Amino acid sequence: MRAAVLMGHGGPEMLQVRDDVPVPVPAADEVLIEVSACGINNTDINTRVGWYSKTVTGATSGAGFDQAQAGDSTWGGRGLEFPRIQGADVCGRVVTVGSEADESLRGLRVLVDSWIRHPDDPDRRELTGYLGSERDGGFAEYCAVPARNVYPIETPLSDVELATFACSWSTAEYMLQRVSLGAGQSVAVTGASGGVGSALVQLAKRRDARVVAVAGRSKLDGVAALGPDAVVARGGNRVPEAAARANGGPFDVVADVVGGPDFEGWLNVLRRGGRFVTSGAIAGPMVELDLRTLYLKDLELHGATVLAPEVFADLVGYIERAEVTPVVAGTFPLEEIHAAQAAFERKEHIGSLVITLR
Repeated sequence: MRAAVLMGHGGPEMLQVRDDVPVPVPAADEVLIEVSACGINNTDINTRVGWYSKTVTGATSGAGFDQAQAGDSTWGGRGLEFPRIQGADVCGRVVTVGSEADESLRGLRVLVDSWIRHPDDPDRRELTGYLGSERDGGFAEYCAVPARNVYPIETPLSDVELATFACSWSTAEYMLQRVSLGAGQSVAVTGASGGVGSALVQLAKRRDARVVAVAGRSKLDGVAALGPDAVVARGGNRVPEAAARANGGPFDVVADVVGGPDFEGWLNVLRRGGRFVTSGAIAGPMVELDLRTLYLKDLELHGATVLAPEVFADLVGYIERAEVTPVVAGTFPLEEIHAAQAAFERKEHIGSLVITLR
């Protein structure tokens, strides 16, 4: 089969597009998916360059592998086995069913929950792997996954549109569930033009929350079209304060995927008892924290990575009921994955970029 195979940590040259990769054979409790489309995410770039290594302290610029230690280069703090096929946002059809899997899945169009949980203890987060990291993913014509990870879906949306959801949108949904965002509450969304950020805007509005979205000045019109109550340009010296003014006061929640130097400012514009949730640090993972701000304001800080299966099931329901709208920024054939990742790293787009296989 055709596949983009990651041969080691480094630049785009470490991704080789080949047509001689063996088709995976599903285990008894697995299914084989013929992949039609697979979205691109920060995780793909971060894993390739080794950004998750604790030795790397800079922003997610697409560099960092010179400092990265191979032993802690994945999201879970472990090493990556090569060669590896990346790609977590899989949309396709089930073509083969393992002997212990549900035969009725055969032929169905499915989305894949990217988190590969231990079958005997799915709640043990430390036993969880990720599609395209701990096992081969969807930048290939075929992908084998546990049957419990596939979700048949009925929707008029195209396969490309569906390929924008799995990683970004489930992460965003998990973030909002972690902080119990509710109707009438206010939330600041940093990095609102990206895959997770644009999903956060829609998912927060679905909850009838008040949303202030932060994005680069050139993207404000596109982000405004997603439906936030206000948009604020990133890049000034006091972005959190500007967002709070646009909100008319402190926030109940800050949903952050950016990190970097504005971290403490976001804590300052939370109301007393407010909640901060993060799932990324594209502007840099090293931040300053005044502990007095944390404890004197009774703040809650939440990380959001390994989500429960119920979160993904909720997201599939939103899609089928047409309560959310995918945002496709562009598509690339598998053979152009280098160009696709370069475009992703430039971050000039709004929404998600997708690799097409069919």
